[in-house]
Amino acid sequence: MTERRDASRLSRAELEQWFDTVLAAHGPALGRLASSYTRTTGEREDLLQEIALAIWTALPRFRGECSERTFLFRIAHNRAIAHVSRRRLPVVDAETSPQVEDATPDPERALSSEQQGRRLLTAIQRLPLAYAQVVTLTLEGLSYEEIADVLGISESNVGARLTRARTMLRRLLRDSDGS
Repeated sequence: MTERRDASRLSRAELEQWFDTVLAAHGPALGRLASSYTRTTGEREDLLQEIALAIWTALPRFRGECSERTFLFRIAHNRAIAHVSRRRLPVVDAETSPQVEDATPDPERALSSEQQGRRLLTAIQRLPLAYAQVVTLTLEGLSYEEIADVLGISESNVGARLTRARTMLRRLLRDSDGS
């Protein structure tokens, strides 16, 4: 839903319905975002709960000054930063990291794709937070303008961070091939 809303005029039932719709539409993307800030499934679930609560609390204040999607990602990003600042991130364990699913029927290709997805997620998690943020939001399909709005930085800074992040990711992925 990208139309402008005056959320302050919604009844509790309308607000609950909107909240359910928002989580149904954006839940998977918010889960992937949470995965980029956490290292274990338990931490991811904790962060997702924090994000959902923050969205519920903020939704009545949505004024339509940005897209609903940007609004949600901004909330999720802020919760994730607070979460990271409260917890020291453990070393990544590939066995407990979220699995990237592939719906192709070919088992070899599915296994290869799953392994590549795991390698990419592990590499993204090893990036400094500022770079992991732009990569994750880019992978979620946000534009430079939306990413800039979510992170509170300029669009040119988004581009610069993304360029550096890609370079770091190539190096991390190349190094993991050699190990």
